[in-house]
Amino acid sequence: MSSRPDRERILPAEPIDRLIGPLERFLHVEAASGIVLLACTLAALVFANTGLAPRYLALWQMHVTFGIGSFELSLSLQHWIDDALMAVFFFVVGLEVKREIVLGELRELRRAALPIVAAAGGMAGPALVYLALLHGQPAARGWGIPMATDIAFVVGCMALLSSRVPKALRVLLLSIAIADDIGAILVIAIGYTAEIHLTALALGFLGLGLVVVLGRLGVRSTLVYSLIGALVWLAFHESGVHATIAGVALGLLTPARSHIGEGTLRRIVSQAAARMQGEETQTMDQRAGRVRRFQRIARETVSPLEYLEAAIHPWVGFVIMPLFALANAGVAFRVSDFAHPVALTVAAGLVLGKTAGVLVSSWLATRLGIARLPEGVGWSVMAAGALLTGIGFTMSLFVAGLALEGADLDAAKVGILAGSLVSALLGMGALARCLPRGTGA
Repeated sequence: MSSRPDRERILPAEPIDRLIGPLERFLHVEAASGIVLLACTLAALVFANTGLAPRYLALWQMHVTFGIGSFELSLSLQHWIDDALMAVFFFVVGLEVKREIVLGELRELRRAALPIVAAAGGMAGPALVYLALLHGQPAARGWGIPMATDIAFVVGCMALLSSRVPKALRVLLLSIAIADDIGAILVIAIGYTAEIHLTALALGFLGLGLVVVLGRLGVRSTLVYSLIGALVWLAFHESGVHATIAGVALGLLTPARSHIGEGTLRRIVSQAAARMQGEETQTMDQRAGRVRRFQRIARETVSPLEYLEAAIHPWVGFVIMPLFALANAGVAFRVSDFAHPVALTVAAGLVLGKTAGVLVSSWLATRLGIARLPEGVGWSVMAAGALLTGIGFTMSLFVAGLALEGADLDAAKVGILAGSLVSALLGMGALARCLPRGTGA
């Protein structure tokens, strides 16, 4: 919650710090990105249900064209957001998944068992509810809509309850959400891919292979990997496989280990300090060269995964996801739309299917000895947390756009908004009721 503590301790304060300090403090609040996302969702709903609707809807259908030579790619603004900017969102998802598998809760099978089983149940439950209610209808294609959990809103809800939420529950819910994301990625890749163009897909995989080779050779240029990543995205986009899968793949390929350890950095800094006495005799070019070397050395003590996640995550939370909400959450609706079969089914999948799936699968896993509840998390707290997993906003809207269209898509959006809101209110209310004050870490 503090504003760049390292800078405050090491560097002198500047006038600009007094201006940007409050903004930086806001951006470091856990719930901040959820607050911005909620505000943009409400703004989209206002625009879509007032006299501004025609201009609002026309804005997202405006075409933007990029071209080089004879090649050009012309997409609507909404399409650029959903396919290009959301690829960056999925890149960060890939980074988070890689971090959890290599360094986090999912690295050990025994610790990962509960979130993996709970996530699997939490995906199967809502899908089964959806298919049971809409079996045989064209809208049944939207079975993947209520399956995933929105991390930003879940974190925001827990942050509002502050330290009352046990740390073990926070870790468990975030791990479930990460495992959810893995499942959602597979659902998008397998369930919502139309015709595949093998040549373009092969070029995409060739680009991913090039990333691996360059990493093994020791290439660490962000610019090089960014250019290759853009070409991989384009290849996947042209292949028929949803382009956001390229972002996930690139995130999973990002190294999670640093090249230089902190002990090596300390030795280098000590050597540099010993040489500082003779720096007066050095030329400007020599001093500048030394600074560049130390910058590179310091950068190599942080893994590419950690560095990129820290650098890109604020852009995803405060720019990309709000833009996605503005472009996709705006739906003109009437009260009667809440009774639409698709809206009711999506809401039921999120509130009932998600909660039941997480709880039943978790109970079975503990009964069979596969997993156990974290210390300090009883079944009442687990049930409250399971309700929060029904907040499926971002990923649900994304899958809805892939699966449905027309009136069914609008109804699905209404169901997503209603189901996510009910899940959030019920989950927070249940947690507030079953957690004594002062609980948490």
